[in-house]
Amino acid sequence: MQKEAMPTRSENALSGSRRAPSSSSRDLSEGMHETPGRVVWITGLSGAGKTTLAEATTRLLRAQGKCVILLDGDDLREVFGAAEASPENHGRQGRLTLALQYARLCRALALQNLTVIVATISLFKEVHQWNRLNLPNYFEVYLKVPLDELRRRDPKGIYRGFDAGHLANVAGLDLAVDEPTAPDLIVDFAPKQQIEELAFTLTRVLNERRNS
Repeated sequence: MQKEAMPTRSENALSGSRRAPSSSSRDLSEGMHETPGRVVWITGLSGAGKTTLAEATTRLLRAQGKCVILLDGDDLREVFGAAEASPENHGRQGRLTLALQYARLCRALALQNLTVIVATISLFKEVHQWNRLNLPNYFEVYLKVPLDELRRRDPKGIYRGFDAGHLANVAGLDLAVDEPTAPDLIVDFAPKQQIEELAFTLTRVLNERRNS
């Protein structure tokens, strides 16, 4: 299968922007950063390359002997019974509810000392904040791709469907999204970037973070 061109890398310096947990959140997160488990949350709009990057990074980490679980938003929709196109499943509240379910699943797996890589849109500030407070060794990757490039790729026909009036509640179009305010890695679009190069970079950064 031909891989779509991927963005170039720009590492975000906002690595220390963690909110102080409330007392209830502190109870939930007690000891979670001592676990070897971690969550790598790869986010961006439809067509940004989330799944492609997640799959390539998973292969590299597994080759290093890491125990990695790969989760994809489309697959998780099936698991949680929300795959059917409907306002309830794809409206803001439905998406937000699903994203928080994904996050809780990631937490449960990571606390079993696993590395969890998840590819999901889930562009809501409530999710980013919950993740930062509650997910062990959380690492957020934001694939920032312009809409005109996403429309050109459109691997699922989502943007064409929206333009033809067949689809609604499309993230980034008629459904407002929240860009992450402090991702650990921002990936800006550039046409000639290769997925293998980006996956190697992400793997290196993850290993450096683990060893620091």
